[in-house]
Amino acid sequence: MRADAKRNYDLIVTAASEAIARDGAYASLEEIARSAGVGSATLHRHFPTRWSLLQAVFGGCVRNLAARAGDLLAASDALDALTTWLHEVTAYATTTRGLADSLLNEPAEESGTCGATLVAAGEPLLRRAVDEGSVRPDITMADLMILANGISLAAQPMGAAKANQLLTLALQGIGSADRRESVHKGS
Repeated sequence: MRADAKRNYDLIVTAASEAIARDGAYASLEEIARSAGVGSATLHRHFPTRWSLLQAVFGGCVRNLAARAGDLLAASDALDALTTWLHEVTAYATTTRGLADSLLNEPAEESGTCGATLVAAGEPLLRRAVDEGSVRPDITMADLMILANGISLAAQPMGAAKANQLLTLALQGIGSADRRESVHKGS
């Protein structure tokens, strides 16, 4: 990328980050271009779709969450590792305006998206929990991401603590029947 193109790219991402933090995932692209000091055509040359711009804004944070999933693979309890990671994703998406909306609405056919990155990162955690017998085998990582992001979006006005409470409630339903029975017997 030429130096001036790189400078414009960086200005657009910075302006978009600020606008999305303030106005959410549907912040005005015209306002973003104006704040970056570039024309609309320059914005669209770098980011042909709203979703490509959102990927640039949220990409680094999503890569950190994906790396965290890898770190949790070493945990002794597979279900605990999976739920810990889902809580971290949910808390981050709840407090990062625009992320949950972006993840829920990004085009499914685009590979390399933030959502696809998170699904791929969480898949080994889920497979391990399924293999351990603590999660039903019909649960998919894509479904868990929709659940986590839906909760994040709904809980944004109430904050991360409420999102955490709602996710805990929802995740009680993903456990295998054997695990739920042993939890109830132990009570």
